[in-house]
Parts: sequence; structure tokens; C-alpha cells
Amino acid sequence: QNSTAHWDYETHGPSCWGDFAQECQKGHLQSPINIVSKDSKPLKGSLSLKMNEDMHATADVVDNGHAIQVNVKDGGKLVLDGREYTLVQFHFHGHSEHTIDGKQFALEGHLVHKSADGHLAVVGVMFNEGENNPVLDNVLGGIGRNIRIDPQDLLPHDKKHYYHYVGSLTTPPCTEGVQWYILKAPMSASKAQIEDMRAHYDHNFRPVQPTTSIKLEVK
Repeated sequence: QNSTAHWDYETHGPSCWGDFAQECQKGHLQSPINIVSKDSKPLKGSLSLKMNEDMHATADVVDNGHAIQVNVKDGGKLVLDGREYTLVQFHFHGHSEHTIDGKQFALEGHLVHKSADGHLAVVGVMFNEGENNPVLDNVLGGIGRNIRIDPQDLLPHDKKHYYHYVGSLTTPPCTEGVQWYILKAPMSASKAQIEDMRAHYDHNFRPVQPTTSIKLEVK
């Protein structure tokens, strides 16, 4: 999500990230977190996921050195509290970063949206091992190339139920103020797809962070 100095998930891993970006160590709204469902309060607002359903976006699939990332052009919009965000990229973590009631999922996808004034909103999608996922085939087979993709295909049918909190980027510089929306309904990926994703990046997940200052909401 950013190229701050030299960081990784091993020698210069999460416990050292504060050396590159102070917020990673000193921030109070750091992501990811373990979502404790019973601690969440009902959300008053509403997340509107408008993802250009009829439009197949053009996208470049890149290995950014930390994750398999898909840079999207014309990928859809997200409206939150009257502010419009545009999908700019999505990427995958070889194990989920967020956990729900202590459960870690097989993979986690992050759809990163940005508003015109620089605010970030990330939609998190969990993947369980199960049926083959055509979108992942498209992504894994397209590394280093330009592909056509419908970002809507990355999302479960049920987009109305999710957890929300204000957190941070999960990689340096760990910038806070990110609006997180973790969809409750998981997607599926086959065992082979999960192994293929992990062959690129197996350990690219940050440990869960303290939730003392986090206000968790649920819809």
C-alpha cells in the first residue's frame, strides 16, 4: 500500500515497522484487528457499494513486492456519508489479516478506495477454502499483464452485513483514519488457488493490533 523505506514480513517484519514509520508503533487506531462480534454496536449509517456492475474495468496485475495487487481503472465507486470514493486497487493477503471472533480465514482481499480529497476506505473480503473462484484464476493468471475484470465479482452477494471501524493501513506507513468495512459473508477459493496465492506470498499478514481505542460497529 506504500513503499516506505525497506520493510517486509520477515527480517524487517511488523515488529520493526516502527523504525520506518512511527505510526505503526505509536498509533492507537491500527489495523488489522480481531473483530469480537459481541462487542460491536449497531451501525447507524449505511454503506452503499456501487461497483459499476455492468462495467468491466481494465486492470494491471502486479507483484508489488509485498502482495499480488490489481491496479484498476474505472473500477467502481463507494459512497459513504455523502463522500464518494473510487476503487483504485485491490490486493490479497495469503492468510486473513483481520480475524472474526478469533478465526483466521484462508485469504483476505482488500478493495482500496480513495476520495478526491485523499480519504481512504477499504472493503475487506474473507475467503474460505471451498469452490474454485474464477476471479482469482483471472488475477493469478494475469500477473504482469493487463486484464479485464468486474470488481463486483470479488464481492459476496450479501453486501448488506459488515463490520465497520476506523483504523489504519495494514502496511507502512500505517496511516490512520482509514474507513474499514469487513464484509461478513465470505467468498470461496479452491485449495489450489490458496496454495498458488501463498506460493507468491504466504506470510504477508500483519498480526492483529490492540482494540482499546477502536469503535467497532456492525450492520
